[in-house]
Amino acid sequence: MNNVLAIFKKELRSYFMSPVAYIVIAVFLLLCGFFFWNGFFVGGQASLSGFFHISLFFLSLLVPAITMGLLAEEKRSGTFELLSTMPVTDVQIVVGKYLAAVALLVVALLFSLPYAITVAALGKIDGGATLTAYLGLLLLGSGYMAVGVLMSSLTSSQVVAFILSLVVTLALSLVDKMLQVLPSGIASILEYLGAEYHYERVARGVIDTRDLIYYASLVLLGLYFAARALQRRF
Repeated sequence: MNNVLAIFKKELRSYFMSPVAYIVIAVFLLLCGFFFWNGFFVGGQASLSGFFHISLFFLSLLVPAITMGLLAEEKRSGTFELLSTMPVTDVQIVVGKYLAAVALLVVALLFSLPYAITVAALGKIDGGATLTAYLGLLLLGSGYMAVGVLMSSLTSSQVVAFILSLVVTLALSLVDKMLQVLPSGIASILEYLGAEYHYERVARGVIDTRDLIYYASLVLLGLYFAARALQRRF
């Protein structure tokens, strides 16, 4: 546990000692804020629906940017070999780096709270629905982070890791949008595989164990295969 915590602190520190964290948070807030305020003034209603809706799309773009260098850059620069000589396991490396990425996501979501405060000040806000929507974003983002870590473990190129993560996260976001043209049997399977399908259920306040199992499975499988990929590095 101490090794995981040490890697977590090191990775989180590296985010904030470089422009990465500030760029990611600023881009997320500016883009989501633009659509939030644009819809707010046009619609004339105090609502966070625009923010949450567009956040789903931007997470698919920002998560690959956060995770692309977690392992790929370590391998490219040769620092991973140095890290692997220390008394840490591949699983500890993967988990520590993953938790740092999730922590950055949490910081970005916390900085978006002024949107909710603004809505609450200008009109009635459903606190329960807002809380579950934020929970849904955190679960969705955490699942995407695991995918990003996995893709970063498969290559030494940050660009390749970014593209692979982007393709997979977009696929998970869009897979449940094609159900109308598919047979019902296949449609039900693809619906369950859709990350946004589970987000929408959580955001409505339906905290179902199937949704929690889905996101937990996405995280565990992503981290497991990332650790296995590192074990085959030699």
